[in-house]
Amino acid sequence: MGIVKAICFSEKKGTEKKEITSATFVADHGMQSDAHSGNWHRQVSLLSDEKVQAFRARGADVAYGAFGENIVVEGIDFRSLPVGTRLQCADVLLEMTQIGKECHTHCAIYNKMGDCIMPREGVFAKVLKGGVITVGEEMIVAPYPGKRPYQAAVITLSDKGARGEREDVSGPVIARRLGEAGYEVVETLLISDERAGLEAQLIRLCDQRQLDLIITTGGTGFAPRDMTPEATLAVADRLAPGIAEAIRAHSMKITPRGMLSRGVSALRGKTLIVNLPGSPKAVAESMDCFLDTLPHALDLLRGSSGECAR
Repeated sequence: MGIVKAICFSEKKGTEKKEITSATFVADHGMQSDAHSGNWHRQVSLLSDEKVQAFRARGADVAYGAFGENIVVEGIDFRSLPVGTRLQCADVLLEMTQIGKECHTHCAIYNKMGDCIMPREGVFAKVLKGGVITVGEEMIVAPYPGKRPYQAAVITLSDKGARGEREDVSGPVIARRLGEAGYEVVETLLISDERAGLEAQLIRLCDQRQLDLIITTGGTGFAPRDMTPEATLAVADRLAPGIAEAIRAHSMKITPRGMLSRGVSALRGKTLIVNLPGSPKAVAESMDCFLDTLPHALDLLRGSSGECAR
């Protein structure tokens, strides 16, 4: 339980948010008329007041809103809560979608203090139910009704696709199969065969969005720019080789070229990353092999399943 200490608002991006006493929040949009509202996953930003006060104690003269936050709450350590946590304040229901953010250009606070807390302490949420929030009202961590759907992202690696010279066919196949299996596909990306770019996206999706599953397609062959396995291994905490081995074994029953796939499967935090080949046919065949087995693995990563022994 916490108490809303500040509500902050800005009409234009890139401008410092100013305090207001209350605000209207719109479902699937965010704070009414705020510059960062819209149909995306970072509709509302939140900070713990304790983090703001600790930063002020270091000599920083910062007002509420200076970090770009919409809501400051005393008594809730948002950074310690997992993505998917629901927050209730008056009639408004929020669901956390991301923890922290990448800082591309250092703000005035960073330039003055050599630090800014928003990239590591700020969290983001989408509005599930709208209403009005007023300073001084109570915010609680609300129970999730039932089991939260698995959240997934699909990344297609293709130089020609990223340049608009080739349609991405495999990515939509994966997204459709995941949707049919009950997964919530929260992001689909089409990027070039650049190792650094893939590593950055994997880290963001695992650490900030805390997804259950990331499936990549493309970049697993012998071509010089096929670097998907190397990028995956570079960010991994642990390996999960059985999935990749099963995919290759399954593929080799269909074509001997299945042995040429270098795809890997690995874990970063509580996220499973699986590399698939680039062709839509191979993608569909691969998913036939492992998709039905994944829920038990993902429940184990969430800490919500028992042991494998029968």
